[in-house]
Amino acid sequence: MRLLRLAAAACLLAGAATAIPAFASPTSPQAGVDYTVLAQPQPVQAAGKKVEVIEFFMYHCPVCNGLEPGFEEWVKKQGDRIQVRRVHMPYTGANDPEAHLFLTLEALGKLDEMHGKVFDAVHKQHIRLNKDEAIIDWVSKNGIDRTSFLNAWNSFGVQTRMRQLGKLIEAYRIDSVPTLVIDGRFVTSPGLAHDSIKTNNPQEMFQATLQIADALVAKAAASK
Repeated sequence: MRLLRLAAAACLLAGAATAIPAFASPTSPQAGVDYTVLAQPQPVQAAGKKVEVIEFFMYHCPVCNGLEPGFEEWVKKQGDRIQVRRVHMPYTGANDPEAHLFLTLEALGKLDEMHGKVFDAVHKQHIRLNKDEAIIDWVSKNGIDRTSFLNAWNSFGVQTRMRQLGKLIEAYRIDSVPTLVIDGRFVTSPGLAHDSIKTNNPQEMFQATLQIADALVAKAAASK
């Protein structure tokens, strides 16, 4: 899919960034510069006055790995103001092994426990989790019962959600990862932050991305 090739290219480009000074801090983000607005807002799952935040990502993406620690801290600071969802980009299509791993861990209730471990396995231990067999072997060595994992892996629910991923990506107009969608309508990313603050320093891009997200959460909350 052209969409997924674009996502991979954007991810790798940002991951290869080198440091130069930043010129601005996007605390007052502008539409069309720091974020975009979906032409067709998507339904949200957050109830009441909570603001939904969706993180689109891929486990093997170096920029996603770089953003994750700061994003986790940002989520904690937001507290009950937000409700977070994660969506794994199906890089190789409807049978993408990493997306399959993510959805299976979620179905088992193991995502909070294993999410960071998957990133570490890929980026620190350099374990390639891009084949079904490699994934099943890895989870078995990391405290998850093989039979239980396979039952969830092959379950109707997980298989159905795998088939739905492509439509979800299209609905949110995702063409790179990581990307954050706030309240089903506001879209930002390190790529947009990079263009806005004129920096190739990864940490500055991540900080700017979360500053933009802060402002967009406040904007969304004010309209509820």
